[in-house]
Amino acid sequence: MASSGNSGGLMSSAGLVRYFDSEDRNAIRIDPKTVMAFCILFGVFVQVLTLTVA
Repeated sequence: MASSGNSGGLMSSAGLVRYFDSEDRNAIRIDPKTVMAFCILFGVFVQVLTLTVA
């Protein structure tokens, strides 16, 4: 039988929201543009390897 009150879903996730909202000062910070540039260069590198090896 379903209870007529709130199931407490928001209360149980409030700690996770607070945890992920805080920034750790010891964390590694990488600019998103750097990540995108690395992914593009890695993709080009794989394509060049595919063309030269195959």
